[in-house]
Amino acid sequence: MTTPDPEQALRQTGWRGLRARLFHLYFVLRRPMTLGVRGLIHDRASNSVFLIRHTYVPGWHLPGGGVEPGETMIEALARELSEEGNIALTGPPVLKSLHFNRRASRRDHVGLYLVEEFNQKAPKLPDREIAEAGFFPLDRLPQGTTPATLRRIAEVFDGAAVSPYW
Repeated sequence: MTTPDPEQALRQTGWRGLRARLFHLYFVLRRPMTLGVRGLIHDRASNSVFLIRHTYVPGWHLPGGGVEPGETMIEALARELSEEGNIALTGPPVLKSLHFNRRASRRDHVGLYLVEEFNQKAPKLPDREIAEAGFFPLDRLPQGTTPATLRRIAEVFDGAAVSPYW
């Protein structure tokens, strides 16, 4: 015997369900919002963090990217870490903060995850998207580390106040 799904009991069907989906479509088209994730990959043994330098924007950044339709934030994080750093999650990442990224658009938000349980299959080699990638000691971050990256690191490791803005 299967257990009834409590979410299914609340699902609207028929005209009410169609109307709810049409309203949702209207709001998606009228006010689309984007959601992204970034991973603060921390190697406790060396007290270092993983940063990437893209081929298309200046500076050193935390790895991450957009959450695709039908994808959870953690699924997006796992995909981006694999693509940008050959990094696989081996334990649950910790959501540290959410930020409005007003520089990207009026509707962009970014979730920052602290990742301390991971493994890197091999160093990330340069490709069309990633020019350089590597681990850097917290007290010797590379020149050109972006201000937003420095703020996130300070918020997590130095107790700086968390900004609502990326």
